[in-house]
Amino acid sequence: MEKSLYSRRLEDLARLLRETREAAGLRQADVAEKLRKPQPFVSRYEAGQRRLDLVELEEVCRVLGVRLSEFVKKFEKI
Repeated sequence: MEKSLYSRRLEDLARLLRETREAAGLRQADVAEKLRKPQPFVSRYEAGQRRLDLVELEEVCRVLGVRLSEFVKKFEKI
């Protein structure tokens, strides 16, 4: 059975978050520390097990050194 478009897009988002973190040279633990969250918080959204709201996504982008608008543009191109 084919995955729904929604599931595929969530996977795309999780992958882009992971790739953006790696490109910034950060470990999950580094991001979690800067967010003042436990490391599993980062692990879960990168695995697609947790969804970020817009405020959380903006904060993650700030920690990763990318503007939210630029991150969204990258996501739209996937």
